[in-house]
Amino acid sequence: MPQNQQSHRKDEHVSLAEYYFHGDQPNPFDQVQIRHDALPETAVAEVQLTTPVGQWSWASPLYIQAMTGGSQQTGQLNAQLGRIAAACQLPIATGSQSVALREPRLAPTFQNVRTNNPNGLVFGNLSAAADLKAAQAAVAMLHADALELHLNAVQEVVMPEGDRDFHWLENIQRLTHQLTVPVIVKEVGFGISRPTMQQLYAAGVRYLDVGGRGGTNFVDIENRRRQDRDMAYLRDFGLSTVESLLALENHPQDLTILATGGIRHPLDALKALMLGADAVGMAGVVLHALIHQSEATVIAQLTAWQNQLQRLMALVGARSVADLHQQRGKLILSPQLLAYQQSLR
Repeated sequence: MPQNQQSHRKDEHVSLAEYYFHGDQPNPFDQVQIRHDALPETAVAEVQLTTPVGQWSWASPLYIQAMTGGSQQTGQLNAQLGRIAAACQLPIATGSQSVALREPRLAPTFQNVRTNNPNGLVFGNLSAAADLKAAQAAVAMLHADALELHLNAVQEVVMPEGDRDFHWLENIQRLTHQLTVPVIVKEVGFGISRPTMQQLYAAGVRYLDVGGRGGTNFVDIENRRRQDRDMAYLRDFGLSTVESLLALENHPQDLTILATGGIRHPLDALKALMLGADAVGMAGVVLHALIHQSEATVIAQLTAWQNQLQRLMALVGARSVADLHQQRGKLILSPQLLAYQQSLR
């Protein structure tokens, strides 16, 4: 399969995401501690991982967030990710399908997710600038259960060949009302502020992925692709996942909040759920595991995550995700986060 520029870029993104992956490095979730109460008065057997997420019921509050597709190499990764999602009963999103809409021969590199996960929840993925025809084609390509529209202005600014027009809101509103499947609006790693949430909610969006800073950093990736590598100063730009979740406290009840960005282990997932997320997505940590280990090992790892999350929920006295949302008072924020929280008022 000869590569065009976009297919090559897809491979570059995977390679650079792995190059910059440091799963044990500190991140903003370390600024959140959980007060330990030595009498949780729960049992692991009482904990229910099955949880409502918007219009669906998920087997656990975890999912595999968008990563890749668009080249032979990434198509193989998507096939593996589809099988992993099916084995673990995890919803999964593909990477941006725009390259396959321009070159239909690349569609199988995305369809591999659905082919290998025929009965699971699969989410398509396009830019927030995509028109209705493209959005409908992306959904049809995967028989998708929802379509993610990604917000990636920071990435595009740094990307040498990136877009420079970010008039997206009216288009998001149009797609939200005209598509027959739910629209999930997601940031790609720079967070969602409260004003942005309010704009999107007014436009009809009812699924929002905060996609905060702390995980895969597209400034690092795109700056590495720049000839002079001269925009590294933006690597700490944006809001972390923790800051985004704090900003969205007391959001409208019919708005489903998904949290991705910097999830390293089940404790980070627990903290995100206690901060108000309805579900938690993982990308970099799954990709890293898949590059270095077998499918069977990754399946075992994600199954262990689900089992450990159930135990952690019992540890903090929660029998469901809804209970975790009531445990926010147990969170101890760093002085930096407290100052940020105060600035929101």
